[in-house]
Amino acid sequence: MSDLRTSCDRQALVMALCAQTRPIRLNIEQRSLSHHGVCGIMGRTQIRQMPREARLSTLGFAPSRILCNELGLNNNLLEKNRKLNGVTKCSSENVGEPNFAADSSSEKKATTLVEALKNGLLNANAYFPYAIVASTALAFAYPPSFTWFTTKYYAPALGFLMFAVGVNLSIDSFRKALDRPGVIALGYAGQFVCKPLLGLLVAFLSVQVLHLPKAVGSGLVLVACVSGAQLANYATFLVEPSMAPLSIVMTALSTISAVVVTPALSLLLLGKRLPVDVPAMMASITQIVLVPIAGGLIINKFLPAVSRAIRPTLPLSSVLVTCACIGAPMSHNIDVLRSQFGLMVLLPVFAFHFLAFIAGYKATEVVFPSEPDLDGLAKTICFTTGMQSGLLGLALANRFFEDPIVGIPSAISTVLMSLMGFGLTIVWRRPKSAV
Repeated sequence: MSDLRTSCDRQALVMALCAQTRPIRLNIEQRSLSHHGVCGIMGRTQIRQMPREARLSTLGFAPSRILCNELGLNNNLLEKNRKLNGVTKCSSENVGEPNFAADSSSEKKATTLVEALKNGLLNANAYFPYAIVASTALAFAYPPSFTWFTTKYYAPALGFLMFAVGVNLSIDSFRKALDRPGVIALGYAGQFVCKPLLGLLVAFLSVQVLHLPKAVGSGLVLVACVSGAQLANYATFLVEPSMAPLSIVMTALSTISAVVVTPALSLLLLGKRLPVDVPAMMASITQIVLVPIAGGLIINKFLPAVSRAIRPTLPLSSVLVTCACIGAPMSHNIDVLRSQFGLMVLLPVFAFHFLAFIAGYKATEVVFPSEPDLDGLAKTICFTTGMQSGLLGLALANRFFEDPIVGIPSAISTVLMSLMGFGLTIVWRRPKSAV
């Protein structure tokens, strides 16, 4: 080995040998450069005469510091060549990889930046709790920040959320959801049996105990009789993605049947006939649910490249759209919410939703105690029962009731059920050790 050290250029040998402490294969381009560079200085015959470890190191493998010491290379020369190669730290245990090319380092930094941006977009849902709190506070403190988001944007916004859900699902997941008629029936009963009864109970207590006007009681019953909210589907997707198809099926079923059930319930409980616009409601369910979900499923199934390209942008976009859907109703009804009368109505509306959320969760535990996915089912039914279309209730109140007070519970419900529903997503999305 002493002959080898005197016959070859030590400078080139050290650059090939002293890269780092453990053997790491270089890429093809670097290995080729190392091979031709060293062979040009040393000659192939001399390389063949070297020990196996040194030969592999010279031709494209970075050896350990121990090998360098075994070859008798002096430490000052090692230190000098480490600096030449961009290695700032050296020890018998850890020596960094040499900087083969400046553009390689720039490439790595660019790749790291792109990956960080991509991960940030994909993990945007992690900032969901802060976004909800911020949008609520902003809407309450400065209503004009969301007043531009009028009712004409609400349907497209909900449609976008349904599209974002559809892109992440498959047709098979909906087939599995339809194979659970018992669960769907329970969700439907929670929507049109449990909630109307709870609404009637809370309305009675509001009028008899809190001495609120009868119009408030009528408004509470009305909001309890409308169909489920599309936001419940997205809330379910955030907490239990595998249960999203089940939630969508239940909400779609309640919305379609609401053209008959809601007027029947209002006539039975309020004695008021509500001629619901059937074509308009069918058009709404098609625009908000059926078309966006079908579009997402088709892209995911037949255009996987497009699906992969748009998926990184969906979490952040969905968070922003959800914030608008929560902040806008609060901004538009800020005068009612800030008024003394609005604060008085706030309590029964909160009680109604609170009882509905609990009833949905507990009813699932009672009816399906042995289901393997009981926790996910209970959360899904909880969202379905606790969240409903307050905007539909508000529209019906403004159109078919002379007293404007009837619409106040629906206006407050639109804000409150969103905050309570997505508040649950914050709690249920936290790590179990943190809860």
